[in-house]
Amino acid sequence: MKNVEGVMAKETRAHASLTSADVARLAGVSRATVSFVLNDTQGHRVSESTRVRVLDAARRLGYVPHAAARSLRAGRSNLVLMPASVSAIGRLVSDWLDDLHSELDHHGYTAVLHAGRFADPLDAARAWAELRPAAVLALDGDRLTPQAADLLRRAGVRGLLAFAARPVDGVHTIGFDHADIGAAAIRHLIARGRTRIGVVMPQGRGLDALARPRLAGAESVAARHPATVVPVELAYTRESATALARQCRDLALDAVFAYNDEYAALLLHALQAEGVLVPDEVALVGCDDLVLSALQRPALSTVRLDLPSPARIADSLHQLVETGTAPPLPAMDAVLVPRQTS
Repeated sequence: MKNVEGVMAKETRAHASLTSADVARLAGVSRATVSFVLNDTQGHRVSESTRVRVLDAARRLGYVPHAAARSLRAGRSNLVLMPASVSAIGRLVSDWLDDLHSELDHHGYTAVLHAGRFADPLDAARAWAELRPAAVLALDGDRLTPQAADLLRRAGVRGLLAFAARPVDGVHTIGFDHADIGAAAIRHLIARGRTRIGVVMPQGRGLDALARPRLAGAESVAARHPATVVPVELAYTRESATALARQCRDLALDAVFAYNDEYAALLLHALQAEGVLVPDEVALVGCDDLVLSALQRPALSTVRLDLPSPARIADSLHQLVETGTAPPLPAMDAVLVPRQTS
């Protein structure tokens, strides 16, 4: 006990961070032994009693290994950086990310979300490279450029994987075109006889980058049919939904693609409150096939996004880091799930 107090008093006086040397002193072992135990280094035998002593000393001192220093010793990082706008991550993606974090953990990686906003892809790449991650998984890969990918590789990033509408040179790309989502919704509504269709442009910060290609996909389908697409703004508030519900009749809309299930459910209740019959007067389609979509009355039609499983993504990232190559992954598929609102 006296030894513990001495070490901690010394650290308090020096206003310095605890180091592995403090753990080594308390445990009565070398710093190398502390490193072998705390980093679970393979190929170095440490007796169970010594291991327990080191772990107990680290716990009593509150010592946590320095990730950056450990990466320098190992010659590489264990970070997987995911650039993403937190405001743009919906329930579907957040649940998928939770599973992905677990799968990456099985491979020994730590996943970190990076919510920085950059107008220039090279500025973004420089910010990511400063953290020296082992891999970068870009959820919005359409903003990646070959130049940004090259910068990341020169900084030592071994795995580059991105969801993007088009292949990106130097990046393992998974096809994910948001235009396909808008196209699937509008094809369905036109097939149901709808000719004047509102497409929600959500007013949440960061959502415009996803909504614009969905609108473009909707417009491309409507252009081949006697149908009109009308962009309509909707904030995620009761007041905004009420305003849009009242506007539907003024705009003569007979259907709305509501960006996702959360916005669709919000608008559905606003339409019902205004006496607008769904789907008789206005049909409604959401996206993501969340649990709440099937629980609405009437049940929401939606677009389901079939994504590669988190386990496959984690396996591919690990292969990219270890070998520099990985097998192709299937593209996202937008599948219309028809229910009562259309």
